[in-house]
Amino acid sequence: MHSQPFVNPRPQPTEAAGPIIVLGIGNVLWADEGFGVRCVELLQQRYAFAPHVQLVDGGTQGLYLISYVQSAERLLILDAIDYGLAPGTLRIIEDEEVPKFLGAKKMSLHQTGFQEVLQLAELTGHYPQRVVLVGCQPEELDDYGGSLRPAVKAALEPAIERACEVLCEWGAEPVPRSGTLAPDEAVTTEHLAITRYEAERPTEQDACRTGDARFFSHHG
Repeated sequence: MHSQPFVNPRPQPTEAAGPIIVLGIGNVLWADEGFGVRCVELLQQRYAFAPHVQLVDGGTQGLYLISYVQSAERLLILDAIDYGLAPGTLRIIEDEEVPKFLGAKKMSLHQTGFQEVLQLAELTGHYPQRVVLVGCQPEELDDYGGSLRPAVKAALEPAIERACEVLCEWGAEPVPRSGTLAPDEAVTTEHLAITRYEAERPTEQDACRTGDARFFSHHG
């Protein structure tokens, strides 16, 4: 799955450097909904960035992400988005169009929450100068403990390639990481890193694939 490292074809950024937030949102516990978080995880494992760049696993935190949005001059969002297209299809949405796509077909509560984050940031007068959304069409969301489906997993490489292109234009200075990332530096916790997460998934007989069976037994 590892391709050749991204090499910036432009020696100079096209935009002035300022605080940059790279935000992966979604829930890795529900199959393709974890796409955005997996993108940020892979970006961090593969590249180092300039000091004014912060990579964030936003999970499903909703309004708790407001401080990140307010502090960013440039905001790059990676997420699974229901565009009504073939699974694994990527679309790049920019600036004022981003809130519209996040709110058009909400797949989960995290998208409702993040749309509100953007609206609140705008109301407070602390909204990024640039916002870019790299979104991938999911295939499967109703699979508790599942990982990315093959079509969506295959979209990780082109997604981070496009993310690096945007980040280069913004002056984020991505360069291939020379050493191994320390576990305490990782944006995702060690036990949820994709390799371990996929390897240690229990069987369908041992764990319910549509939620917590204990909940269903009490509320059925």
